[in-house]
Amino acid sequence: MDGKLRNMATVYLRKGDRMLLLYRQGGRVVNNVWTGSAGGHFEQNELNDAKACVLREMKEELRLSPEDVAGLSLRYITLRYTKGEIRQNYYFFAELKASMDENLVSNEGQCQWFSLAETQKLDMPFSARHMMDHYLAIGQYTDAVYVGTDSPQKMFFSELREF
Repeated sequence: MDGKLRNMATVYLRKGDRMLLLYRQGGRVVNNVWTGSAGGHFEQNELNDAKACVLREMKEELRLSPEDVAGLSLRYITLRYTKGEIRQNYYFFAELKASMDENLVSNEGQCQWFSLAETQKLDMPFSARHMMDHYLAIGQYTDAVYVGTDSPQKMFFSELREF
């Protein structure tokens, strides 16, 4: 292993019991699957600030500012070794404010709102699928931050605690 890293941040927007997902098309790493509402790779100046990355991606892809959402928070960090690189994903969740038009359009693919139950049936990238399964079962009911590491069949999640 040569230590190559790929850092990415994603935001999942909710509005009540629904979640906005993106059918990503034309991506370099992720293509023709459902992903978070907006997300992408860190820019050089964002390497120590995942929130800055996700805010930039929200603005670029959905034309949303921090004032358009409530409760933006980091909830999951996953690590996966694949294709010769360590992929670090930072997953944020936020609520789209009631005053905002929910007919959002992305330049990265097709946006669509789903009930939380419907999200379980969608094709997603490996780490995102396992993160979402954990979120639906446990994460949506807590304020904790979870860390996930992979195995060939699943991810193992632990609560990240400060000490």
